[in-house]
Amino acid sequence: MVVKSRLKYYIKVYFWFIAQDIKGRMQYRVDFFISTIGMVITNLLGLLSIYVIFQSIPNILGWSYYEILFIYGFSLLALSPLQLFFDNLWNLPSYLISGDFIKYYLKPLNIFFFYFAEVFDMKGLSQLVIGIITLSYAWVKLNLEFNLLKFIILIISLISSSLVMISLMVMGSAVAFWVLNVTPLLNFIFRLREYTRYPTDIFDPFFRFIFSFVIPIAFVAFYPSQIFLRPKNSNILVFISPFIGIFLFIIAYKLWIRGTRI
Repeated sequence: MVVKSRLKYYIKVYFWFIAQDIKGRMQYRVDFFISTIGMVITNLLGLLSIYVIFQSIPNILGWSYYEILFIYGFSLLALSPLQLFFDNLWNLPSYLISGDFIKYYLKPLNIFFFYFAEVFDMKGLSQLVIGIITLSYAWVKLNLEFNLLKFIILIISLISSSLVMISLMVMGSAVAFWVLNVTPLLNFIFRLREYTRYPTDIFDPFFRFIFSFVIPIAFVAFYPSQIFLRPKNSNILVFISPFIGIFLFIIAYKLWIRGTRI
């Protein structure tokens, strides 16, 4: 009963934070619309580049146009929660340097929740919509089976996949508790998202190893997509992909909390 009451309280607080952030952003409507249009154009250009490539070749190392489109759409969906709910991680270094981070210690809330709930990046909704359209289109074109079980597996896969990139970025931001300038590190990790949108096995074996076991961005879209695209050819990495995101998020959370206690 206590847990349920606590959960309801946090949900209520979270929606209050979202409402306040949206009100603040709407005071700068032009900036919001320009940034949203910029994100839409960026994602559409990515889709256009795939289309252009496949006008001259039938496949890329055995991957068809619609299979790569599926992975691209899956990636957009999996990356959307990072954009929507964790955009405040970019501000952590400046908050620590200015001393403004002290305010997060003064409320009876989990400090991790308090910090990240304060910012809701609405332009991430455009990426979410493009991801849904792209994935749905590829799903239909590939004539993939769709039923309740597939839908449940898809939702679980997307949630766990989103945790992979979120965890990497949270760990990167947590370094700010020990090192002053972590912006280059965050930029490096964030740019890696571009590699989540394509099949990992089209890369050199060295990078396949790096993206699977060192910086595991292959678990953002490539491995979980295999459950739907090529289930008969799936290896152990495909089936453990739902657990990778949870494992990484636990580590990221503990590291971030540890940083707040130094």
